Amino acid sequence: MKKVFLMALIAFSFIAVSCDDDDDTPTTSDLTLNLSGLEALGSDFVYEGWIIVNGAPVSTGTFSSVSFPQTFTVDSDDLANATKFVLSIEPSVDPDAGPSATKILAGDFSGNSASVSSSAIVGDFSSSTGTYILATPTDMDAGNEESGVWFLDNSSGSAVAGFNNLPALTGWKYEGWVVMNGMPISTGTFSSANGADDNAATSIFKGDAGNGPGYPGEDFLQNAPAGLTFPTDLKGMTVVVSVEPYPDNSPSPFTLKPLAHMVPANAANHTAINMGSGPVVGLTGSVSR
Repeated sequence: MKKVFLMALIAFSFIAVSCDDDDDTPTTSDLTLNLSGLEALGSDFVYEGWIIVNGAPVSTGTFSSVSFPQTFTVDSDDLANATKFVLSIEPSVDPDAGPSATKILAGDFSGNSASVSSSAIVGDFSSSTGTYILATPTDMDAGNEESGVWFLDNSSGSAVAGFNNLPALTGWKYEGWVVMNGMPISTGTFSSANGADDNAATSIFKGDAGNGPGYPGEDFLQNAPAGLTFPTDLKGMTVVVSVEPYPDNSPSPFTLKPLAHMVPANAANHTAINMGSGPVVGLTGSVSR
């Protein structure tokens, strides 16, 4: 009888161990990011990955390094059921548990991988075009017109917006720049090609005879940064339009620069000049699970 009881006890123990072994399946899995073109955000902001599970965002973790690949540990069920990956820019100290409006990469999972791009979430700039003129409408001096840049097109005889096919942005703003002696100087941020930029009334560089036309642009007439002299001559300098996080993480241009152009040495004042594609029209990468 004791022998039978002992054998039954051993059999029960084996079954119990087998059941425990069945419950030892991993509850987390790896998510690997391999992204290109991102730049460091500084101490105030971080990147944060998100997977979309049943329509809701689930954080995959934050990071500051822009060296890839990087791997993150994620709940296995969430990762298996994820339909999309999104990368956002978040404050380093973030009171909001959800993603910000500033999303930079996104892509749908197909099997165990997702191709992500900025065009899927920031905007597609592949067909964007820009036109500008040299002029200084914020002063009364006609002798320094080559010291201002305005993003408008006057080739028809009257001024119209200088940008075409610029996508509407959410969580981002456009910003114009002129690179002077290697130093990028902002012309101001803007959301619409058909309106003045955000600093139209407060620019420290413009003249004292008004705010200029109702389009993005800047006159570089006074209060030049150290190492520069205003008024200046913008011919031979590079005009750039970047896409900036909003709120912005840095006073320097962000990595997305869809439009750029070196002002021709023989550029005529008050004459429409067409821009070309910028050095970084979009960002891409891959995500695997």
